[in-house]
Amino acid sequence: MKHLNTVASVVLPLMAGVPPVDEKHDERGLSQSTENAILLVGAVSIATVVVTVIKGYVTSNLPK
Repeated sequence: MKHLNTVASVVLPLMAGVPPVDEKHDERGLSQSTENAILLVGAVSIATVVVTVIKGYVTSNLPK
């Protein structure tokens, strides 16, 4: 989880801070690939949290 947060904190600002390639072409918003990358990072983060919570619950309720 710590590595994922580190990667997201480095990659996402770099992706959002890239200047447009064509100055004449003024489009608002992010590119489709950038949106997909952000959604993928979000989905992986949510899945990691869910798996961690379930694993912790199951581990704490196992008989000793």
